[in-house]
Amino acid sequence: MKQETIATHFGYDTKIGTGSMAVPLYQTTAYDFGTAETAANRFALAELGPIYTRLNNPTTDIFEARLAALENGAAAIATASGQAAIFYAVANIAAAGENIIVAKKIYGGSNTLFHHTLKRFGIEARAFDSDSADDLEKLIDGKTRAIFFETLSNPQIAIPNIEKIVAIANKHGIITIADNTVPTPILLRPIEHGVDVVVHSASKYMSGQGLSIAGAVIASKELNSKIVSSARYAHFNGPDESYHGLIYAELAESFDIYTLRMRLSLIRDIGATISPFNSWQLIQGLETLALRIKKHSDNTLKIAEFLNSHEAVKSVTYPGLKNDVGYERAQKYFDGGMASGLLCFEVDSFERAKTVLDRVKIFSIVVNIGDSKSIITHPASTTHQQIPPSELAKIGVPAGLIRLSIGIEDANDLIEDLKQALEA
Repeated sequence: MKQETIATHFGYDTKIGTGSMAVPLYQTTAYDFGTAETAANRFALAELGPIYTRLNNPTTDIFEARLAALENGAAAIATASGQAAIFYAVANIAAAGENIIVAKKIYGGSNTLFHHTLKRFGIEARAFDSDSADDLEKLIDGKTRAIFFETLSNPQIAIPNIEKIVAIANKHGIITIADNTVPTPILLRPIEHGVDVVVHSASKYMSGQGLSIAGAVIASKELNSKIVSSARYAHFNGPDESYHGLIYAELAESFDIYTLRMRLSLIRDIGATISPFNSWQLIQGLETLALRIKKHSDNTLKIAEFLNSHEAVKSVTYPGLKNDVGYERAQKYFDGGMASGLLCFEVDSFERAKTVLDRVKIFSIVVNIGDSKSIITHPASTTHQQIPPSELAKIGVPAGLIRLSIGIEDANDLIEDLKQALEA
């Protein structure tokens, strides 16, 4: 099936149950097992089915199945937020005394999670240049457990050298984790380029209207083979004392063991679980995702071209522009060369940036992205405020940088709004 068909049909059969055309919302915390034997079998994994909504839920099961299919992965886990998804993806494979290697160009919240919060858990984060990946291999050692990057970085709008990152990771048997929030699986499926794990902030384009906070983790169909018998991931190959000595590697023929351990250990113990209602809303969002991504991309290219010719704008970064440094990679990795709805441009100072933000009328000053309505943000003073000013320019977030998340309004109306704001 193609992406549009997967997004509207996969994982749900209207001929089963009541015949409801819409996916039912199972707004419940718990389930009646019927018999003691059924209850025991489900906890022992001898029989699959709902146990408790912190672990699984029939509505969420459909959302997860569709995400896995859209990303061409083996299995998915839906989480309470994108940050929870990233935390789970790393905590599932790294422990105190070990390290992960993280791209320098990433979302500010992810940056603080890796370099500050996880540091308190004893997990070291080492930064690399994802544009070239020339410095990546020298950062790897026997304690490295993951390499993390964004497929289209926020807010720098940079496309990494995915091919080189994956090749180096595979050489050393290390799991790659790619945040695919901005392109979405409509434009890019990192697993098809060799990535092992994909994460999303589903709150963004998948939701579409800024209605639900949610995240997701999707594992590659090839990930089991990287984990089984690997010394780097010994905890998958030995007994899990928290689950009556279960050895995940022994279940590799029947399960995706990366997401299985995440569900049985991390979701169970930490509990940053998606609500059934949010899963239901996101299922509605998936149905129109392909249509919206095309409109977002078309609008953004028009606005990027306008900004690129405006005298008050120092530079524009959008890989849909032919003169952009990321153009060739967008053509290589993204379906149809579309580049989603995120762009950034730079004006000459923070004061000018502030004036632009205060003068726009259609754009809203919001730190979300991926909404059907257009959004304007000043990253240096909001999403990346926690990063020292001396470091901001180094990671591509200068004081005059403005980020736009372009919605699905009329592009000419958005251009007129930016024009009057820039010419104040």
